[in-house]
Amino acid sequence: MSTLPLVAVIQFPGSNCEYETARVVREAGMNGLVFRWNQLSELRDADPDAFVLPGGFSFQDRVRAGAVAAKEMMMDIVFSAAAGKRPVLGICNGAQVLVESGLVPGWEAGRVEAALAANHIAGRSGYLSRWVFLHARETAVLKSPWLGKLGTSPIPVPIAHAEGRFVFWEEDLSRTLPVEALVYCDENGVERPEYPTNPNGSVHNLAAVMNTDGNVMAMMPHPERAFRLWQLPPWIPGEWGDRIRMSISAGTLADAPGPGALFFQGLADHFGGGRHE
Repeated sequence: MSTLPLVAVIQFPGSNCEYETARVVREAGMNGLVFRWNQLSELRDADPDAFVLPGGFSFQDRVRAGAVAAKEMMMDIVFSAAAGKRPVLGICNGAQVLVESGLVPGWEAGRVEAALAANHIAGRSGYLSRWVFLHARETAVLKSPWLGKLGTSPIPVPIAHAEGRFVFWEEDLSRTLPVEALVYCDENGVERPEYPTNPNGSVHNLAAVMNTDGNVMAMMPHPERAFRLWQLPPWIPGEWGDRIRMSISAGTLADAPGPGALFFQGLADHFGGGRHE
């Protein structure tokens, strides 16, 4: 018997990207369902194959972004699933929740070993919403179920956050490479620490960090907002800009997949086209 893989999208009070995230999961060929933070028994009974913690402002970003949601009982279920090697993705606020829960980078399970600090680079700070380019580390493509279709080519994805700067304890800076998943770059894949290539001052240009097993990834950019090619602005440079302009000319824009689709299609491929029982 085979059914579609079930991806649980966790809605905390203040989440605001849960429904579009569940929609793109379904469009990628899986079953995406939203579960509220207090639907513990429903989530356990559903026994999802994967989890996504979407963007938003959980619990109004009280204390620190993601800090309160990370202590919710719902995260015990996510923690157990992650320990069982099930894929978990945190997007923006969801990434902050994963970092605050100690799931990422996860050198010592449950210990908070990184932070997503306030944006700060070249005198710029505060909330930032813009398109950026990023690419995956080669080692991450091999390990992460979310990155299998991404390769290492640069892709454009939007960011929208005020606290997205990955930072680590000084003694951990030399061992981050195995958990580095996505890094900010320009349209040619060149990494630079300066704004605007690195939009928020993140250590090592980091846009996403994973755990040591690769099944859990915390990323600040929003792939669900670039799932369709028509969501990209036509002025985007590089390969994806060429694609959108050619699609506009050919009249095929409505159905063309965008760069954000690669993350969810990669997860679908990870499950081999179905859930087997």
